[in-house]
Amino acid sequence: MRLGRRRVRPRAVLLAIGIAGLASLLGAALRALPPSGSGASAYGDLLVARSVPERRAQDVVAAVNFDYRGFDTIGEEFILFAAVVGVLTILRRRDDEEDVTARDEDASAARAPPPTSGAVRVLGAGLAGATVCFGLYMATHGQVSPGGGFQGGVVLATAPLATYLAMEVSVFEKIAPRWLIALGEGAGAAGFVALGFLGLLAGRAFLENVLPLGEAGDVLSSGTILAANVAVALEVAAGLVLLLAAFLAEALHRRLRRGAR
Repeated sequence: MRLGRRRVRPRAVLLAIGIAGLASLLGAALRALPPSGSGASAYGDLLVARSVPERRAQDVVAAVNFDYRGFDTIGEEFILFAAVVGVLTILRRRDDEEDVTARDEDASAARAPPPTSGAVRVLGAGLAGATVCFGLYMATHGQVSPGGGFQGGVVLATAPLATYLAMEVSVFEKIAPRWLIALGEGAGAAGFVALGFLGLLAGRAFLENVLPLGEAGDVLSSGTILAANVAVALEVAAGLVLLLAAFLAEALHRRLRRGAR
């Protein structure tokens, strides 16, 4: 196909058609939305009315994600798990390739960056500590305030990143060894599923609460919702750190190969 003097590729035409169709559907959906602040649904009103009496969860979103429709959340969690496994499989070292470590990268003649200053190191360590505290707060308070395991896990994963940016790769490897992070990711994913089997072992439905609900507003409340938040935070944080470690190893390996040429 030709348009004037320029050739139009079939894939570009298909892409344009797909974008136009998606844009039209999105526009129709936006026009069908109720005015801002006036939307109401029987399902939402029912959950708002029953989440505190039934689950002691002041954050209705957490009650929905980890209790009322917790089975769907397991699928969402394993999407990240599968993505991490896929990336690690693609970036795995072959038998004929050397494993790249921070020591090898530091010894490479192609790399001679200036060392970070003491102020940058202190700032990085302080940011990492504050990030860990805030991430743990979000993960453990998702049932009483906005937040939860997914958000807390992302915040926790930025602590090793801040350490890497402010210090050396060797420090990142010490505070986040790959074997320990991989164990944490598997434990977080399996922990959420194990909570579901607790309900079956108690003769109830899968993911039905079997733990004490406590009092609404307390940190140790909402039964399995709190435990599910912690499990998801562990899986999300470990998965993102594993991705960071894999990309760093690949980048260092490519740098070493360029330096050897």
